[in-house]
Amino acid sequence: MTEASEASKSAPEAPTSSWRSIQWWPAAVGLAFAAFVSIDLLNGSEHGTDLAAIVVASGLVYLAAAALEIPWVSWPVFLLSVVVITVARFGLIPFDATWAMLIVAALFGAYGVIRTLSRPNRELPLQAIAMVFFGGLATVALFISPFVGALLVAAGLVAHAGWDVYHHVKNKVVVRSMAEFCFVLDTALAIVIVLATLRG
Repeated sequence: MTEASEASKSAPEAPTSSWRSIQWWPAAVGLAFAAFVSIDLLNGSEHGTDLAAIVVASGLVYLAAAALEIPWVSWPVFLLSVVVITVARFGLIPFDATWAMLIVAALFGAYGVIRTLSRPNRELPLQAIAMVFFGGLATVALFISPFVGALLVAAGLVAHAGWDVYHHVKNKVVVRSMAEFCFVLDTALAIVIVLATLRG
């Protein structure tokens, strides 16, 4: 075997750039989902604070993927969050969707901690801190004035959009399609919340 062939086998593959890895379909789905979620907000039947649970859900998909150490599980967990929020909005559970999402997040966090007792998990602590931050923002938004609370929800979504960009570039914790989807969803909803709140 020649030295050139040995060098080519041992050389690491060039990483795919973040820009080239954009798939576009997650962005389209994120925009469509944001439009669907925004309908009641735009017609005035919902307030910005009613979307606080989505801030929690945004942190939850990362926490769950980190706790299970399976990036693609972020998609099933997102669908789970949609189910939980929908069930709460129909009044099938006796508390706000935000509290329901925090309970689900706590369960994933506890499972992740239990797993770390047998194997280290370098991503879990940071995702747990992020979950506390986003969950805290969403919780505070429920207890202050609706105007400030709505803007706080929007700020939480913008902050999480930055979190999405970081993880998309680093290609870690969640699959890039989820980071792309979540970035568009978070950004679009934040814009709609601010516009609807200022209009109201």
